[in-house]
Amino acid sequence: MIEVAPLRYGVIFKKVFSKPHIFTAFVKDILGIEIEISKVETEKSFSPVIGNVDSRFDLFAQDKKNRIIVDIQYKRYKDHYDRFLHYHCAALLEQITSSANYKPDMQVYTIVVLTSGDKHKTDILVTDFRPKKLDGTCITETQHKIVYVCPKYVTDKTPKPYQEWLKAINDTLDKQVEEGDYQNEIVQEIFSLIKKDEISPEEYARMKEEYSDEEYMQEQTQKAREEGMEKGMEKGREEGMEKGMEKGMEKGMEKGREEGVLIMAKNMKEAEVAIKTISDVTGLSMEQIESL
Repeated sequence: MIEVAPLRYGVIFKKVFSKPHIFTAFVKDILGIEIEISKVETEKSFSPVIGNVDSRFDLFAQDKKNRIIVDIQYKRYKDHYDRFLHYHCAALLEQITSSANYKPDMQVYTIVVLTSGDKHKTDILVTDFRPKKLDGTCITETQHKIVYVCPKYVTDKTPKPYQEWLKAINDTLDKQVEEGDYQNEIVQEIFSLIKKDEISPEEYARMKEEYSDEEYMQEQTQKAREEGMEKGMEKGREEGMEKGMEKGMEKGMEKGREEGVLIMAKNMKEAEVAIKTISDVTGLSMEQIESL
């Protein structure tokens, strides 16, 4: 049994999976494809920005020889299915430079690792872009794909290539792992990289910062929800007197939720939380947050 840093922290996750040989081994077992890369970028973004949001990829690699882009995301959001679909599409749209040809040069694959779980409580979920016939068979076009993996829900029925990776990630979350339970050499290497005594002071500081941000955001979310509900109830009562209680309460609750989000954003900004973090949590644009 060894003590390790949990892979739920971005600084630790990126430390491990930004290594090309670990990245490619993970991609091979999760996607069933082999890629050739020399580097893995972190916090990758496109310039100019695609759409209205400056999407940043946690881990991003391009195999130009085989024309494949793979990005790995690890954070859980309330809108992660829509959010990472947007990221995925941004990587596709960035390749299109002319209306004369809408076919991207490279296939795009996105892997989302949900270390905190998901409301659907499923180990593997796939968004597959291949066109399907009515009988369910696919044709070999637009083979782009998003794969959501939830280590928390791995079972004996989870496909074998996934199992050891997901079990290993989940095992790190309580800060202890039994090395002897794993046969995969890359997984063993990951454990050696995240051993407690291998974590630098800078990495510990970043972990603490991430934990504080997470804890603070949870507190602010609850506070904003309560304040928003209270204001919503009050507005609902006022409007209900004029337009009917049921309709007024519904409208007031909606206004209250909106005000609750603004309150939370303002509190986080005053606490000097990063603007991008506030945007990710609240769904507000950076411009809206700057104007508060």
